[in-house]
Amino acid sequence: MTSAAKRDLVRSWRALDAAHAAVCESLERELQHRHGLTVSEFEVLQRLAEAPGEHSRMQELADSVHLSQSALSRLVGRLEADGLVCRNLCDADRRGIYACLTEAGRKLVAEAEPTQAEVLAATLSAP
Repeated sequence: MTSAAKRDLVRSWRALDAAHAAVCESLERELQHRHGLTVSEFEVLQRLAEAPGEHSRMQELADSVHLSQSALSRLVGRLEADGLVCRNLCDADRRGIYACLTEAGRKLVAEAEPTQAEVLAATLSAP
C-alpha cells in the first residue's frame, strides 16, 4: 500500500470516527435531556421493542448493542430498577436469561424514538 493510500485510509477513518462521535454526542444529550436515557439504555430498550416477543437472551442482546456481558448486566439492572425491563429464565435452558421489555419500557421507547429520528436526521444530513 502506498503512503498516499494509507493517508487516505486514515483520513477516511478519522472522518467516520468524527461523524460517529457527533451523532452519539447529540443523541446522548437529547435522549438524556428529554427522556432521562443514555444512548446505551435507549439502544437496549429499542432492540427489545423490535425483538420477537419483546425479549432477548442477554448474550444476544450484549452482542447486538456492542457491550460486554457484565456491562449489559449492569445496564439492564438499572433499567430493571426503573421498571423498564425484567429478567426471566429461559424455559428451554435454565442457564439462559432473557431481558424482557415491560409496558413502561415500551411506552418510553415510543416516546423517545421521535427524538432519535430527529437527531439522526439533523446530524447525519449535516455537511
